[in-house]
Formats: sequence, C-alpha cells, structure tokens
Amino acid sequence: MSRDEKVDCSRRNLVFATAAVGGVATVATAVPFVASMLPSERAKAAGAPVEADIGKLAPGEMMRVEWRGKPVWIIHRTREMIESLKKVNEKVADPESKRPNQPAYAKNEPRSIKLEYLVVVGICSHLGCSPTDKFKTGADSGIDADWPGGFLCPCHGSTFDLAGRVYKNKPAPDNLEVPPHYYISDTRILIGEDKKA
Repeated sequence: MSRDEKVDCSRRNLVFATAAVGGVATVATAVPFVASMLPSERAKAAGAPVEADIGKLAPGEMMRVEWRGKPVWIIHRTREMIESLKKVNEKVADPESKRPNQPAYAKNEPRSIKLEYLVVVGICSHLGCSPTDKFKTGADSGIDADWPGGFLCPCHGSTFDLAGRVYKNKPAPDNLEVPPHYYISDTRILIGEDKKA
C-alpha cells in the first residue's frame, strides 16, 4: 500500500468519524426540539378522561374531581335525596331533562345512569360561577323553610335541585351539565368518555 493510499484511507476514516459525530450531534439536538412540539403531560391530561374511585363515598357525601379544568361533582344520594326529586318537579324548569346539555342516559328525572349517583359539572349555566352545595334541608339550609336540598349559585341566586335541575325563574338558563361518563365497575367511574366511544 502506497503512502497516498494510506493518507486517503486515513482521510476517509476521519470523514466517516466526523460525519458520524455530526449525525449524533444533529439527532441529539433535534430530539429535544421535536419533543418540545409535542403536547405536554399537563395538556394531555387536560383533555383526557378522568377516573374516580367512589368506593368510599358514603350516602349523602359529595366528592370533586377535575376534568378538562372543570370541577365535576359526584354525589352519592341518600334515599331521602332521591325522593325529594319528585317533590320539586313542578318547581324546576326542565323536570324531565329534555334540554340538550346532557347525554341521552341522563335525560330522566334523576339525570343519572345509577339512581344513587349524580355526576355533574359544577359550573352554573348562567355566567360560569361555581355553585355551593346546600344539602341541609329546611331552615337549616339558610335558603328557605321548605328547601329540600340542592345547590345555590351565590353570584346571582340560581338554585338547583339534587339532580342539578335549575329552578324556574332563575338567572341560570339550563340545568347543570352532565359530562360523558360510564361505570368501569361498581366503585369506579370514567369521566370524559361514553361507553360507546
């Protein structure tokens, strides 16, 4: 092998090594750049379904979870709470939940898949305030002597029953929204997705 061939071989090796290092450096630089264009974990979670464990939710209690940046309330209704729904049918604006702000499986008096559980977005349909729970009945509620329990939006006075149905002649135009959801098991609910989806 002549001296010129040895130099050419060394140059070729040097060119290959330089190209390999340059390629690795390019990939190392491109990976974080490309990764920065993918949605963040927070952004993915903001639109993703949320699983809620209702196994320890006692009758009469409410739990809150967040889905798409909105508060979702899950209420384990007592027998008395369920019975109060019939008593207020004449007082609520949409007693059979025929308006379109809920899935088909919530277009009923209790607005739920399972009678004992209510799942609603805790945002008033008037101006987007968050109502407070007023589960105490009668004068103890601070609302009215014949108050059967429900929710009060303190901003403008809209009231909702224990199915999230708005009372007549209130600023809120619609019932509280029922989000898409289904029961994974007897103790777990997936909020943000219908079973058919």
